[in-house]
Amino acid sequence: MAKVEFEKRWSLHGTTALVTGGSKGIGQAIVEELASLGAKVHTCARNQEDLDKSLQHWQSLKLNVTGSICDVSSRAEREKLMELVSSLFQGKLNILVNNAGTSILKRSLEFTAEDYKNLMAINLESAFHLSQLSHPLLKASGAGSIVFISSIGGFLAFPLLTLYGATKGAINQLTRNLALEWATDNIRVNSVAPGPIITALLKASFEASSDTSLSSVNSGTPLGRAGQPVEVATVTAFLCMAAASYITGQVIVADGGIMMGRSL
Repeated sequence: MAKVEFEKRWSLHGTTALVTGGSKGIGQAIVEELASLGAKVHTCARNQEDLDKSLQHWQSLKLNVTGSICDVSSRAEREKLMELVSSLFQGKLNILVNNAGTSILKRSLEFTAEDYKNLMAINLESAFHLSQLSHPLLKASGAGSIVFISSIGGFLAFPLLTLYGATKGAINQLTRNLALEWATDNIRVNSVAPGPIITALLKASFEASSDTSLSSVNSGTPLGRAGQPVEVATVTAFLCMAAASYITGQVIVADGGIMMGRSL
């Protein structure tokens, strides 16, 4: 019996999950981690070619993953996505990972109204609305878990990331409020706040800023390196497990130690 209980705590077998923005980077790593631990996963992406490539890769690994196209900045497409997920998983969902996000690297005075609208729609509005839409499915599962992918940019200021940081700061607070409101529905809500992770977004920041490079990230991080997407995925998966059943309303930082005493 002890072995059975142990395996139940540290497995996702029998669970269902939706991961947004899962065709590359951190999202792709999260999809693979959840599916490898036994979850049935549906993911979405904006680009059909990227999605198809990822689905072929997961199929070769014999992972139980499906996918569809969705622009999460569109309210109508978010609603269509959740209708599909409800159909796929018979009206129940155990896990929602709000991973989809983007950034526009500019100085604060250069941002336009359109920039603001796009960043808020993708990084904040979509995460809130998908959480609302998923609530009845998560509640119906009897043990729901929402994980937002935030950033240490929601705590610290970085060059060219003013609006990005604002959206991530809002995500951190959204985590706490939803965790408080939905605890009675047996839905836990947490965030993972990565530091510098080797993704296309980090590489774009290197190109946009003459002050930032991989070497400066490495030297400015106590562990001496940038992180890998799988190192965010493992924390995310833990928060979705029964092993984390008493954790809610938390923002878990995975940054190589930067928040201990910023040096970047």
